[in-house]
Amino acid sequence: MKPLAALRAPRALRHTVLGAGLLSALAIGATLPSTALAQGTVRIGMTASDIPLTSGAPNSGFEGVRFTGMTLYDALVSWDLSSADRAAPLVPQLATEWSVSKEDPRKWTFKLREGVRFHDGSTFNADAVVFNFAKVFDQTAPQFDAKQAAQVVARLPAYESIRKVDDYTVEITTKTPNAMLLNQLPFMFFSSPAQWEKLGRDWNAFETQPSGTGPFKLESLTPRERAVLVPNTDYWNPARRAKADRLVLIPIPEGNTRANALLSRQVDWVENPPADMLPMLGSRGFTVTSNGYPHIWPWQFSFAEGSPWLDKRVRQAANLAVDREAIRQLLGGNMVPAQGLLLPDDPAFGKPAFEIRHDPAAARALLAEAGYGPDKPLRAKVLISASGSGQMQPLPMNELIQQQLKAVGIEVEFEVLVWETLFNNWRQGAKDPASLGAHATNITFATHDPFAAIIRFMDSRNVAPVSLNWGYYANPKVDALIGELQTAFDPAENRRVYTALHETLVEDAPFLFVGHDVGPRAMSSRVQGFVQAKSWFQDLTPVHMKP
Repeated sequence: MKPLAALRAPRALRHTVLGAGLLSALAIGATLPSTALAQGTVRIGMTASDIPLTSGAPNSGFEGVRFTGMTLYDALVSWDLSSADRAAPLVPQLATEWSVSKEDPRKWTFKLREGVRFHDGSTFNADAVVFNFAKVFDQTAPQFDAKQAAQVVARLPAYESIRKVDDYTVEITTKTPNAMLLNQLPFMFFSSPAQWEKLGRDWNAFETQPSGTGPFKLESLTPRERAVLVPNTDYWNPARRAKADRLVLIPIPEGNTRANALLSRQVDWVENPPADMLPMLGSRGFTVTSNGYPHIWPWQFSFAEGSPWLDKRVRQAANLAVDREAIRQLLGGNMVPAQGLLLPDDPAFGKPAFEIRHDPAAARALLAEAGYGPDKPLRAKVLISASGSGQMQPLPMNELIQQQLKAVGIEVEFEVLVWETLFNNWRQGAKDPASLGAHATNITFATHDPFAAIIRFMDSRNVAPVSLNWGYYANPKVDALIGELQTAFDPAENRRVYTALHETLVEDAPFLFVGHDVGPRAMSSRVQGFVQAKSWFQDLTPVHMKP
């Protein structure tokens, strides 16, 4: 077996990715004036290889949403991320209240928050909301931006249209009655129409001079090197006004490089440090935080013609072959072994008929039933990344899984892609030439609600380019349950259907369910105010540096 590091990733590409993070870390230490470091500047080493888009629809997955989405912008609704002890609930943000029409449950009315201004001083109102929906959904609109649309459309498939009711009221119509609309709206951020006009209607220019309504403003942007964010002192919510003088976002995609940047004091905070370095970082006085949260590290199987995963017995066999406890130990304990898409203690987990466990003998028996054996191993190709938003430690994790699958008769070949390339391919689908004939893709995702966890991947109507059904999965029972879920506006009924849906998917095994992240971070002991919410998303407004 070839070592994973030698598999199919172009050597020059790998060096470019890893080198970029190191250069970024060195560059930021060299270019920030020393006085800035004494004034409450918090320097964060991200896992992304570039600064996520700043125009109002970040790329780089949910890490982009966290760092250049929720900082510079607001949504109609968002999450309360102030607690480390409970799952983050949805709360009003730029909308103060909403209601669903009893006569036509496709129609939602949102009352907008008054007195909110964009960073450029212009007024947030219904016209601005309508403008922003057009920028990602209306290809005939002058403000339409394909780059932003690529990030938002797949996350908001319920949307059909919007209209202004009055200056501070809008009505959103969904394609069908859909109780999941609220869960999709946190990814719809609002950019200033006035700033877009001022910059010559140029979204590329807007990226360097963005204007949202969020708690931070962009002070400067150097692609692949850094973004400097400063507080929006006029932010509409006094309780969430930023405490730090500056946040400096630094792309450092390689884990050891991030950790070394922290050790050498070139950054104050790193996302997802290597598991084997966490004890050493703690012993040297750095603060290490983690918190289990709704997030899954899987392989998403392809159901395209010719895929080896079309047989359920094969999919279940792969799930039985994986020793999740060994992977958890590889990560220094920083993983919750997966028994399905949802965390085992999620109220909607249910009682699936198929138990996900480590049972190599049962895996070999299922493979034999499906026609595979020592003389006929099952062969599969999987797209993976070397780093990336929420990817945990993808190279060593996948190498261990490769070994575990080989032990039962499944031989896996990897295509190692840059994280942003892998993430963009998610929307292209398994049948697209860019997928290189792969039979699975290894992209992690949040599972904080039914839409995020299931609907965008499993609804047969959400195949590329509509949403993220990369593998063209189609199961009539699943589609029927999704239909019931979307019309179940009563919370108790919604939970009942959601539980049945999760039980069905665990038994059908359209994913290789591996583990749930706990979001380890390491930071200087001078970093104060951070509360690690039970969420993929985090609130950076309380964060500051101790003098």
